[in-house]
Amino acid sequence: MAKHPTLFITHRGLRHQQAALAGAPPELEMTLRRTPSKDEIIALLPGQEFLISERTGDIDADIVKAGKGLRLIQRLGSQTYDIDLAAARAAGIPVCCQPVQGCIMVAEHMVMQMLALAKRVREMMDVTQSAGDWGQPPRRCDEDTFAYNWSQRQGIRGLWEATVGILGMGEIGLELARRLRGWECTVLYNKRRPMPAFAEQELGLRFAPVDELLAQSDYVCMLLPFLPETEQSLSAEFFARMKRGACLVSCGGSGVVDESALVAAFRSGQLYGAALDTFTWEPIRPDNPLLSLAQQSQANIILTPHTAAGSGAARDDERTDDYIN
Repeated sequence: MAKHPTLFITHRGLRHQQAALAGAPPELEMTLRRTPSKDEIIALLPGQEFLISERTGDIDADIVKAGKGLRLIQRLGSQTYDIDLAAARAAGIPVCCQPVQGCIMVAEHMVMQMLALAKRVREMMDVTQSAGDWGQPPRRCDEDTFAYNWSQRQGIRGLWEATVGILGMGEIGLELARRLRGWECTVLYNKRRPMPAFAEQELGLRFAPVDELLAQSDYVCMLLPFLPETEQSLSAEFFARMKRGACLVSCGGSGVVDESALVAAFRSGQLYGAALDTFTWEPIRPDNPLLSLAQQSQANIILTPHTAAGSGAARDDERTDDYIN
């Protein structure tokens, strides 16, 4: 069987690298590098047929020029703003992108988290299922007979025209921004290097320093990866900088949120609500302070068991797809 030399560059950790290699078609002779420098990419490109990129920086004209034998540049994900498409077109190298289903599912999950907090879904479900005395007998409803808000709930919000801040603007953040456009939200984002102006305009978002993002956002979406510098970085000081009455929704790296500090911020009224899918210890420890808080009546806390990207089977199937046709 003929082998096709392929350079795969990624920013992701060992576990994800192993999954990618396991799912690669056997016809590909893979060379994998994590966050290589531009010089390293250029040195590795001669003789490669395919370049597969998973968000590791610009693929500029110099890199395209070095890949004289390339038959394809494949982006895993839907972000192509950092690929010099004009240079690739001039060199006759096709550029393709494949949206990542898992990233889209996490973005959907974050929209669900925001809506669930805004609508206080846990509280509404508990109240509806309780045997409360509502001060009025049930009546059969018709177009003029109904009991709107019979339990006298307060503080219900919406997502329309809210300000949403995204920390860690990668593939998931991009998919989230796309899904927020229908709600006419003001979307702020922060990452180490701002996106080009044309990409910001296309997505309808704006770069903001962290302090500005925290001070203005009604919902702060945490998508930071776990790194030594991000470990437990969502601390008491972080929550104090957030707009009072805002919500935190978190589908970023496990171990980034200081959960005790989050509980304190919620109890003080600094936060209106919080929804988390990842935790410092997984499976979640029985003594996690978020568990006892979430069990309290009317606590606007949504906890899910690290399932935002799906059950796992969808991601495994996706990794075994033939990316190159």
